[in-house]
Amino acid sequence: MSSSSNPRAARLDTRRTRRALGAGFLASELAVMFRRRRTWAMLAALAAVPIVIAIAVRVSSSDSGGRGPAFIGSITQNGLFVGIAGLTIAIPLFLPLTIGVVAGDSIAGEASSGTLRYLLVSPVGRIRLLVVKYLAAAAFCLAATLTLSIAGILIGIALFPVGPVTLLSGDTVSVAESLLRALLIALYASVSMLGLAAIGLFISTLTDAPVGAMAATVVLSIVAQVLDSLSQTAWLHPWLFSHYWLNFADLLRQPIEWSSFGQNALLQLGYVVVFGALAYGRFSTKDILS
Repeated sequence: MSSSSNPRAARLDTRRTRRALGAGFLASELAVMFRRRRTWAMLAALAAVPIVIAIAVRVSSSDSGGRGPAFIGSITQNGLFVGIAGLTIAIPLFLPLTIGVVAGDSIAGEASSGTLRYLLVSPVGRIRLLVVKYLAAAAFCLAATLTLSIAGILIGIALFPVGPVTLLSGDTVSVAESLLRALLIALYASVSMLGLAAIGLFISTLTDAPVGAMAATVVLSIVAQVLDSLSQTAWLHPWLFSHYWLNFADLLRQPIEWSSFGQNALLQLGYVVVFGALAYGRFSTKDILS
């Protein structure tokens, strides 16, 4: 019996086709994003952060150790700290800036270039488009943090001694375990940016001007961090998407303290759900004119 005469088989074929189309759409979106010169320029700029830090520490006088941002003073003793120092410096501004560009451009960029209408042909649909755009932004979050971490580790190995790492708890771990913890810290930073990516996606559905959506996303990340630094808004701190951004130090203890990781993931999930729903509510009723 053919699927055309069997409604159940026809429905199954339709579902398989949609799943295949969804996977292909995501692969295509990732390919387009990582073929763009802008994407590689942003990744290169992020990679330059730990490289500049390492070179600056290397050429500076030896009595400068211990000053500056967190983990800077530990670089001369162990080059594996360069990646962590790079993430610490990039998280407040440089990393949100690149995430804001990618997320803010996700829908508004398609509308501005006149390709949004063609992306919405059946059976892609608006929900699938939003999901794929967000997953692509999340993939960039991971790529950005891994770029920072790997670039820092490589330049650290090239310029400084490398050996067992002394953790914040005073315990010493092997180079292999320290590399694993560096990967966990990069994953932590990636998770930290998921809420901002959801906010950027929502803002991107509000306008056809990608530059405006990018700028608004970055400004919101700065405002959240300013509010998080004010004692007068202490009641608001646990609800700010930036509150746990720099709490990855708990991954440098023995044993690892996972509470901050879990709290951060739960907070970011809340932002993804809320702003994902807002993005859907806006995008599902939006008139697509381009």
